[in-house]
Amino acid sequence: MLFYDSAMPAPNPRRVRIFAAEKGIDLPTRDVSILKGEHKSEEFKGVNPLGQTPALKLDDGTCLSESVAICRYLEALHPEPPLFGTTPTEIAQIEMWSRRVELRLMVPTGMIWVHTHPFTARVVPHQYKGFGESNRTLVARAHALFDDALGETPFVAGERYTMADILLLTTIDFGTFIGLTIAEEHARLNDWHRRVTARESAKA
Repeated sequence: MLFYDSAMPAPNPRRVRIFAAEKGIDLPTRDVSILKGEHKSEEFKGVNPLGQTPALKLDDGTCLSESVAICRYLEALHPEPPLFGTTPTEIAQIEMWSRRVELRLMVPTGMIWVHTHPFTARVVPHQYKGFGESNRTLVARAHALFDDALGETPFVAGERYTMADILLLTTIDFGTFIGLTIAEEHARLNDWHRRVTARESAKA
């Protein structure tokens, strides 16, 4: 097994690193530099034709990409601690909140990154800056949504730390990198962020 990783601030490889750290899984790793364009090399496209990290090459040669798919594979191999849930309700709630992170926060964060950031200006054909900036409102609404949810439970999807928390942490931290900080008024979300950042796995 070989894990193709990329360094911070790339959020998706970090999802897998945190997940593996929570499980105590030691993944043999090869670094793929996004800054050097190694993810777009013909060699790496033999692993993931989309030219994106992370990817996981299994012992039989099967290549998995997409961070959540890789984490689901690792969960099946190492079910404890269960980060995707165990009961039907818990599994569904984690999936629901994971989808909300990806659709309501990661998508607008990504649009701001692609269409307003100086780094991406060097690689995308054209930046639509007005469109990119318009997504800041959506990010603020998503932060408010998660702040409200954390008034009910200590973690995003319930009483335990799960994949939904990993997704939210990595998305918020990537957002912070591009200037999308959590407003002070969202005290519960800020408190949650401090708590999950203090976990050893967050250093991965």
